[in-house]
Parts: sequence; C-alpha cells; structure tokens
Amino acid sequence: MTAPDDRVPAAGTPDTPEMPEPRVREVPAHSIGGGLALILGLAGLLVGAAMIVSAVPVTAVAGKAVLITGGILVALASFLAMCGLNMVAPGEARVVQLFGRYRGTIRQDGLRWVNPLTSRTKISTRVRNHETAVLKVNDAYGNPIELAAVVVWRVEDTAQATFEVDDYVEFVSTQTEAAVRHIAIEYPYDAHEEDGLSLRGNAEEITEKLAVELRARVEAAGVQIIESRFTHLAYAPEIASAMLQRQQAGAVVAARRQIVEGAVGMVEMALDRITEQDIVELDSERKAAMVSNLMVVLCGDRSAQPVLNTGTLYQ
Repeated sequence: MTAPDDRVPAAGTPDTPEMPEPRVREVPAHSIGGGLALILGLAGLLVGAAMIVSAVPVTAVAGKAVLITGGILVALASFLAMCGLNMVAPGEARVVQLFGRYRGTIRQDGLRWVNPLTSRTKISTRVRNHETAVLKVNDAYGNPIELAAVVVWRVEDTAQATFEVDDYVEFVSTQTEAAVRHIAIEYPYDAHEEDGLSLRGNAEEITEKLAVELRARVEAAGVQIIESRFTHLAYAPEIASAMLQRQQAGAVVAARRQIVEGAVGMVEMALDRITEQDIVELDSERKAAMVSNLMVVLCGDRSAQPVLNTGTLYQ
C-alpha cells in the first residue's frame, strides 16, 4: 500500500491519474537490407539443389551420400536464413523478440532481414481516429448531459504499446471514455457564475484540459494524442425542455437589461437637450411624468397609444 500523495496539483491542471513508469522503451533493432539476404538465400537454395543433382551420376556410395547430405544442409540453411526476411510497409513497424526478450523495433520500410530465430510482431504506426459513444453523465451541478468526443492518436513507442498493456487499442478506448466522463463531472454545462468555466461556454479551455488528461492516461501505452474534440454536447432529453426555457428566460432578461440601459440613456439625453435649448421649463413633477412616459414608450413591447390631455398636468 502506497502512502498518499500530499502534493498539490498545479493550477489549471486536471486531476490526472499517476501511471507507472514503463519497464521497456523502444530501441532500433539490428537489421540489414533484405535484397542482399534474398539473393544469398536463393543462391544457397540453387547450390543445394545442384549438389543433390550432381550426386546422381556419382557411383561411389560415400561420395553420393556426402553430396546429398551437403546439398540438403545447404538448402535448409538457406531456407532458414530466408525466414528472417520481413516486408515492412510505410506506416508499420515490426517488434522483434528473441526467446521472449525484446531486441528492438524495425521502422525502416522495405525488405529487411533480421535473425531468423526471432519473432516479429506487426504493429501499425498510422494515425487513427477513435470516437466515443454518446455518454450520459451528470455535470458539476448534477444535471444529466450527453456528450461524445473524437480522439486522433497514433503509436509513438511500439515497445510500450506491445509490452506495457494487453491491448493498446482497447486501452486507448477505455481511457478516452474515462477522461471524457471525468471532465464532464468536473465542470457544469452552463456556468451560473460569470468567471466559472463551463462545457458549452469555454469549449477551447475544456478541450485543452481533456487533451492534457488523455496524454497522462495513455502515456503508459506509448500512445501520442494528436488532437481531441467534443463532437456532441447536449442536455439529456428528460431535462432538455426545462433547460431550454431557462436559457430563453436568461436571453429575455439580458435583452430587457440592454433595452432599459438604452432607454435610460435616451431619457437622460432628452432632458439635457430640453434644458440646454430652454424649450420648456420643467419642475420636478413634470420631469418625473416625462421620464415615466418616455420609459413606458421606450421599454414597452407594444406601440404607444397617444393620449390628448385637454386640461393641465395637475387636473
């Protein structure tokens, strides 16, 4: 049982898991060009066949046995040597093992030759996409939301991908889902506070945090995360209508606030212009009535209905 870690994570860094240090790192395997090895192997097979054929006219039993045995041995040795040939395509690698020990990785494409007693495991180093299913989780406020993400990745260290995890493809899939769930429960869908991060309002910052956590999670498998993005983000169907009403209410309040601010400025400007140009002298009650009428006209959502006053303001 390990002691608890009392270190405080850096500000802005998600709570990423601590993976064990890798026991093996990728090194280049000792290999030579396969063209020369292929020519030598074919030549050995021809020499072995020629020795066997040349033993037919020989009458001496001992000489015939030597030629036949020698020819068989040369042919078998040539065939065994040719078993060390490997075709490596671009975007692929070969992980070489000798009696269970890691001997290196062949990344150079083309025909290569290594020790024929070794085993070679093909592993793809091409760029891959992984898209998670639509996950249903609760955000930081406890609201059920649905989200999905796509991750672009590739194998960077073939030795770690082969020996550190059972199945690096499944490992990336599982860790991606875990990272997406962890990010979802750390932040709300919409932040009520203006300075708080939210999944919808701060997509770039949240995506960067997701990428940092993914790199920490899959580093043990020798995988490089190239890019990660959310492809789906929405409230769960059971609360979608209620949250839509809340968003609409917020939009209405924001619009009303802007209308009121504009109306106050227009009323202030009208009073200043009337006072500067000395159009009419207004006392406090007349100013209050004018402000009330202007605010009603400017802030109302219906057209104003004019009223003709045949008396005075005080009657």
